[in-house]
Amino acid sequence: MDCYLGFDVGSVSTNLVVITEDGQVVERLYIRTKGQPIKTIKSGLEYMRENLDNSIDIKAAGTTGSARNLTGVIVGANVIKNEITAHAVAVSREIPNAQTILEIGGQDSKIIVLRSGIVTDFAMNTVCAAGTGSFLDQQASRLGIPIEEFGNLALQSENPVRIAGRCSVFAESDMIHKQQLGHNLEDIVAGLCEALVRNYLNNVGKGKDILEPIVFQGGVAANKGIHAAFEKALAKEVMIPTEFSVMGAIGAAYLAKNNYLQTGVSKFKGWDMADQNFAARSFECKGCPNLCEVINIFQDDNLIARWGGRCGKWEHAC
Repeated sequence: MDCYLGFDVGSVSTNLVVITEDGQVVERLYIRTKGQPIKTIKSGLEYMRENLDNSIDIKAAGTTGSARNLTGVIVGANVIKNEITAHAVAVSREIPNAQTILEIGGQDSKIIVLRSGIVTDFAMNTVCAAGTGSFLDQQASRLGIPIEEFGNLALQSENPVRIAGRCSVFAESDMIHKQQLGHNLEDIVAGLCEALVRNYLNNVGKGKDILEPIVFQGGVAANKGIHAAFEKALAKEVMIPTEFSVMGAIGAAYLAKNNYLQTGVSKFKGWDMADQNFAARSFECKGCPNLCEVINIFQDDNLIARWGGRCGKWEHAC
């Protein structure tokens, strides 16, 4: 059976999916990156090698996420694309008439505006932690609540308290103040969910025309409290795809499929890359005042890729 592999490697999570020719997800994997993308990529390859049926033939691979270039070099990707493109492609296949994508991950968040399946606008937030999943993780830990129970607890609230969500530091101090005033836990948790959504809409979504159908995805979409807070703030229905946590990887797999069907060429190196040794080393180029940090990627001491220079001279020197 011909299939396609998609990788989405970010700062918090690494997602892998294998899809069939007609877009059915055969296998998926969601694991924590833990600051070691090379190790995580190899772990993902090993997992797929051990769990996929022998009849599955990977025709091509695609990569996205902040470590997309590194992943593409290791696995042999036909396509290396940014997260905006990958998420838009996945949603346009799953929900063809979608017009707005709300995506919140562990360290960043983004909004993508689609019209007739084409990206017409987008915005990303990679600066403020108060609008990301890490904010919820931190507050859940402070409150002594497993993050898996956070959303259900928020839904039990009858009177959410208003918590300052403009900054994660202020939100935390305001949350402590509300605890000291005697507010119950459910109302504080619901208030935190609404604060995150308010931060997202005021920063990432500012000035954007948020039209239905609206799709909410990313790891934070698992939180029912955030989902409810979005619907309350927007006064509109917000849809969550079945594969909400791995949509970036699905988009990368679709892009790989399209490339393979157009070119007939596969660059996928195979599952055995899980057994190879890869390392990244850098140096500072002193050829001009830019002082670029150039990244070298090695496979068993052999230089296989290089990037980071602004002028492009180093990219062609490996």
